[in-house]
Amino acid sequence: MSNTSGPSAGEPDDTMRERGTTSRAKLRALLDADRRAVAAVPLVVVFCSVVVLGQLDPTPLRVAVESSDPIETLAQGLLTAIITGVTLVVTINQLVLSRELGPLGDQRDRMEGSMNFREDVADLLDAPVAPPEPSAFLRALAEGIASRARVVEDTLDADGDADANGDAGTDGDAGDTDDDPTTRVREFAAEVESNADAVAERLEGRQFGTFAVLSAALDLNYSWKIYQAARLRRVHDAEFSAETKTALSELRDALELFGPAREHVKTLYFRWELVDLSRTMFYAAVPALVASIAAVLFLDDPTTITGATLGVSNLLLAVAFVVAVSLAPFAVLAAAVLRISTVAKRTLSIGPFVLRSETREDDLDWES
Repeated sequence: MSNTSGPSAGEPDDTMRERGTTSRAKLRALLDADRRAVAAVPLVVVFCSVVVLGQLDPTPLRVAVESSDPIETLAQGLLTAIITGVTLVVTINQLVLSRELGPLGDQRDRMEGSMNFREDVADLLDAPVAPPEPSAFLRALAEGIASRARVVEDTLDADGDADANGDAGTDGDAGDTDDDPTTRVREFAAEVESNADAVAERLEGRQFGTFAVLSAALDLNYSWKIYQAARLRRVHDAEFSAETKTALSELRDALELFGPAREHVKTLYFRWELVDLSRTMFYAAVPALVASIAAVLFLDDPTTITGATLGVSNLLLAVAFVVAVSLAPFAVLAAAVLRISTVAKRTLSIGPFVLRSETREDDLDWES
């Protein structure tokens, strides 16, 4: 979905949901839904599938167990997969933490880079220091962008008043204002202000560690707005006052600061999630190991579990339960990776690049 009006043709929408063709329900499941619920869904599907297939199988599971050892073979395979999978996630966690274990010189460079960036943001906000919390930091930047957009509108109003005073008493046609540079810049500034104010409102009171902080920041389409600001500034340079040109440049500078700030918060969030993932997988691996080992030791004899529940063999229900519990670590991994990979794919580029084909149009106006 893209806009065809405003400062330029082919303009993508501001929010991440509206910029893509993925259905809102699917995107909500990938990003906003509780990861515990996302992990539970495939486990329920697996449990029900095993029960249904067991009921449809013309050879009852109890008969198969008497002639061979399918349960033991399955449980041994799951046991090996659990140990391998948890070991892999621990390795990934080590890679994440290795970034924090560099030599003193690297740590000092990171510190200096962070402090320099915070000073740049403080100068932009005209504040003694930038906020320390990530959500407050991004919110202050978004408010700074909205403030710079209002300054652009104010300079345009001042230019309009000056032109009106200079043309007083003269007659002339108003003409078509669709391509008027002043109208285009005014629409652009109003759009930036509205988008930044909405993001700042969503960030208020949010706590880092939740996806809500990153989700709000992703809805500020700064990359496209940098492109718009640069194009309007260069193409119509001779048609604006010095104050308007300065205001546009300052607005672009504020948008350029939001880019690395959002990427830094995204990186911190990914590390936070991966550390939590390794811990959650360990918690899920313990009952999974117990279930797999119990299946190997105790379910090789079909007389261990007898009877039926609602017409379904209790042995079949026990096997389905073992399979679902054993797959819990992988369901937890899949739920986390789905969110991380979705965010990563939608934020591959930093700067004014349009990577999504659904927001790229042949009539993209970049020459005028």
